[in-house]
Amino acid sequence: MARASVQLRTTSAAVLVVAVALVAGAFALVFLVRSSLREGAETTAEQQAAALARQVSASGLPSVEEDDFPWRILDSSGATVRSSEDELPDVVAREDAGSYTVEVGASLDEVDDSTEALTTPLVAGVPLLLLLVGATTWVVAGRALAPVERIRREVEEITGDRLDRRVPEPASRDEIGRLARTMNQMLVRLETAATRQQQFVADASHELRSPLAGIRQAAEVSRAHPDALPSGELADAVLQESARLQRLVEQLLTLARTGSARPATDVDLDDLALAGARRIPRHTVDTTGIGPARVRGDATALSQVVRNLTDNAARHATSTVAVAVRTRGDVAELVVDDDGPGIPPDQRARVFDRFVRLDEARARDEGGSGLGLAIVHDIVTAAGGTVTVSTSPRGGARFTVTLPAA
Repeated sequence: MARASVQLRTTSAAVLVVAVALVAGAFALVFLVRSSLREGAETTAEQQAAALARQVSASGLPSVEEDDFPWRILDSSGATVRSSEDELPDVVAREDAGSYTVEVGASLDEVDDSTEALTTPLVAGVPLLLLLVGATTWVVAGRALAPVERIRREVEEITGDRLDRRVPEPASRDEIGRLARTMNQMLVRLETAATRQQQFVADASHELRSPLAGIRQAAEVSRAHPDALPSGELADAVLQESARLQRLVEQLLTLARTGSARPATDVDLDDLALAGARRIPRHTVDTTGIGPARVRGDATALSQVVRNLTDNAARHATSTVAVAVRTRGDVAELVVDDDGPGIPPDQRARVFDRFVRLDEARARDEGGSGLGLAIVHDIVTAAGGTVTVSTSPRGGARFTVTLPAA
């Protein structure tokens, strides 16, 4: 019903436009033809009047004879002195001939006959042409709207739990085909985002349960057996788990904000790298490779990138962490090395996934949540850069961030 309504409106609008154009064109044609024929009759009458005036001036009044154009000759008082007919037609041409005035008439009967001969087929043909145009428009509009109707029906069936469905793509490369392909690309993005959101919620719920369960377990043991825990151990356990919970919540909020658009400014990447290197505890930090580099982005987010990479390096390094910044052509690079155990090649693609810990027990003991490198990946990607992991010359892991230079 909706498609028929749209098709009817489309057809009606097209027929109305064509009808107005045809009627206007028919009136214009009749007017132009009649005007042309009348102008031709007037011109002929003027030519005949001029010829007759020359004859009167040269040889006097002519004899009364049958002529194709009726004429009469008037004297200076306006009285008729000679004429071929008693009455002249409506179109009259006048010409001076000395003391006389010559008038020649032209009949409009032929103009009227020609106009009528033209008007009759137009009156009959225009409605037939409108019917033909309407039928053709109806068929064409139906074929053009059929893909749109199929797309509409499919979109109507797509819900939040059925984002795997796709609209039919017509084979044509017109606007409707491009619309269908664009909608399918949008559905792919929505499905990907929904899948990531579901996975994120599931992982976050699992991660949040662990510190909450630790706090509750310690509290239940202390309540059931007040003397089972040494003095202050309950408070220490609660503080440790709540601190872990706080870090996890802060990192979850950071991940949620990475997709938000923020004003970009010029940021000195070397200043952020030096500030991050000064925060690394208990290790030798090599900053000799830090050179000037300026990028375009969000200073707070990029500072988070440096902090997460240096924290990750300090967590796994044996004794030394190296931070370097350099500019290469139109890109700036941030490189963080450590001399720890490194990352196996088959695990390097996973380290940027959320809640991934290659050494589960050690990461939990040292406060790792499995979100730091995921935050780095999301922030760098949003800034138009890339982040990769490889083997460091020091034997550990090397993380390389590449960003467009300002």
